[in-house]
Amino acid sequence: MFYFCTMKHAAPPPEMPIASDRRKGRGALSNDAGRFEGLSRMPFEDGWTPEEEMRIRTEVRIEKPRSLITYNRSPDLPFDRSINPYRGCEHGCIYCFARPTHAYLGLSPGLDFETRLVARPAAPEVLERELRAKSYKVAPLAMGTNTDPYQPIERDLKIVRNCLKVLADFKHPLAIVTKGTLVERDIDILQQMAQQGLVRVGVSLTTLDKDLSRRMEPRVPLPRRRLQMIERLAQAGIPVRLMASPMIPALSDPELEAILKAGQAAGATSASWIMLRLPREVSPLFQQWLEEHYPDRAGRVMARLREMHGGQAYSAQWGKRMRGEGHYAQIIAHRFKLAAKRLGLDEKQPTLRTDLFHPPLRKGDQMPLI
Repeated sequence: MFYFCTMKHAAPPPEMPIASDRRKGRGALSNDAGRFEGLSRMPFEDGWTPEEEMRIRTEVRIEKPRSLITYNRSPDLPFDRSINPYRGCEHGCIYCFARPTHAYLGLSPGLDFETRLVARPAAPEVLERELRAKSYKVAPLAMGTNTDPYQPIERDLKIVRNCLKVLADFKHPLAIVTKGTLVERDIDILQQMAQQGLVRVGVSLTTLDKDLSRRMEPRVPLPRRRLQMIERLAQAGIPVRLMASPMIPALSDPELEAILKAGQAAGATSASWIMLRLPREVSPLFQQWLEEHYPDRAGRVMARLREMHGGQAYSAQWGKRMRGEGHYAQIIAHRFKLAAKRLGLDEKQPTLRTDLFHPPLRKGDQMPLI
């Protein structure tokens, strides 16, 4: 296969979809260059590439981070710091608002985001160094707010598990967001932290429809399996929040009450929701996906989104970007409020403890006299 390189226009249309047999099991249909690239690559099949090499496979690169903890001042977020052991996500959720971050690596927010991953095996050591800094002031850390920490490559690399060991040793509070059932592997550590009031887990459940799930989040465990994950975490005494996110107008939002009911039955004790967000490259990627999989509803979905964002597919305005505004957004918010109250999911989760934080002694450290 050859690639033709052409000058990229200021606002190029989405690249033509890549053949379905090459992208089987992937979310994005195309792989247009990121917004910082001056050239756009167009694949051209020359007939010489063996069929078994045509399929797009996952690549993993290794990165040694200088720092791991990322700080933010967003008024829309309930935390001010987070860690990300991976860049990109093999789950391939077409709606993922983190896709545009791949452009900073010179990669495409399309198929590159879910097939050209970056792993950070040194993350646990860097995290420990940052937590030991005299200037560090403890506050809950968030993990999984950008890309999922429990995506498939974690099974072999165990970066998240090693980070959990560090946080448990330091008695540091942590909030995890995931769709990956691999979190069950770490119940031994999470249970210990939960008993000390140091951890909670948010599980994202976008739909109960297995066909819709497989189309829009192709490598995520099916809804029934995620409900089982909630049950197992809850049985271990780990606080679980059901995240009905994102809600997609005319596609998944009719299921809102059913999703909350299923999560509550599985053991979730609280719930939250976020409307579909389409920042930067996510918008053309999602619309391209929508036209291929649900052409009969594409116009209706986008019309509702534009109603909520002042005529645009998305607005990044603080205080409004997570749920939109207008009548449709208000209806969804009211439905959620009523259902959550009826199911007992409207209670806030207990505040994570920060008073237990204490860097453990290292080999050769002086023990305290008192």
